[in-house]
Amino acid sequence: MPLLDVDDLTTYFHTRDGVVRAVDGVSFNLERGETLGIVGESGSGKSVTCYSLMRLIPEPPGRIERGTAMFDGRDLLQMSPKELRKVRGDKISMIFQDPMTSLNPYLRISTQLIEALQMHRDIDSKAALNKAIEALEEVGIPGASKRVFSYPHEFSGGMRQRVMIAMALITEPDLLIADEPTTALDVTVQAQIMEIIKQRQNDLGTAVILVTHDLGVVAGSCDKVLVMYGGREMESGSADQIFYRPRHPYTRALQKTIPSLQEKGQELFTIPGLPPDVSKPIHGCAFHPRCPYPKIGSPEGERPQLEDIEPGHCWAACGFCDSSAPIETVLAKADDHVAEPVDGDA
Repeated sequence: MPLLDVDDLTTYFHTRDGVVRAVDGVSFNLERGETLGIVGESGSGKSVTCYSLMRLIPEPPGRIERGTAMFDGRDLLQMSPKELRKVRGDKISMIFQDPMTSLNPYLRISTQLIEALQMHRDIDSKAALNKAIEALEEVGIPGASKRVFSYPHEFSGGMRQRVMIAMALITEPDLLIADEPTTALDVTVQAQIMEIIKQRQNDLGTAVILVTHDLGVVAGSCDKVLVMYGGREMESGSADQIFYRPRHPYTRALQKTIPSLQEKGQELFTIPGLPPDVSKPIHGCAFHPRCPYPKIGSPEGERPQLEDIEPGHCWAACGFCDSSAPIETVLAKADDHVAEPVDGDA
């Protein structure tokens, strides 16, 4: 049985301007020790998916409309607040996007690190502090025995991110959710952060959900990949399947945006247009208006259903575009990388 089995997760935000369909029927599973990468452009529903699993969606306006999230045999979406408090920070931990806003600026790092230990473990203050120092040393913070008493503003962005990782892993959780843990960090620090997560994962056998828009990071660290767009699942499979045998036009277009795959001197590829407005009903394929492939079907058709391509590899079967040709051939024949003109650029 998978450690985490998510089925038809659907989260909407009910606002004055309408219903925002942030996550619209997403399913995936994760085994112990595996890493799942959730990728897609900003606004595709990646972070909301994770916040829904942690039950951190503000209610109202947010509401989990339907679905299940079975974690170690129990549905996270049906747990009471008391039950959730026993799971969050213990069995499931999360690294948030911005460590400066996630860490309390008024409390020393020591206080914030030992809080989870004292809440979930039978441990005295001295032992908890020693554990906190060890956690900081493991994530590469020099002089941890002194720096543990510092405040968040006394750390650089990369060091604060290391503190967040130490805080998330200090209770040795079964599942770690990393929401864009390397955003706004330089390339060298990004590599160090990912190596720390991987090493701790190997040591503890922790399952990891890695949320990112960087396919390069996913290619080097994930076992499975879930591609999201407009709150929907576009394609999912193993890392090899997604990177070497992608099927959906959106997945192929995302791959073309990886700078390292561009020829030297070639103009960097961007996907023309803007992501869809999820506060309005989306008919047919959400990617249809931006798809560079020749259009063969009406965009007002039914929503594409997920179909299996091969074991473990499925996609939102697209009947609106002819995606049989390599995307390089399509782009070579298209003007400005798009079959139909759209406004904006993303």
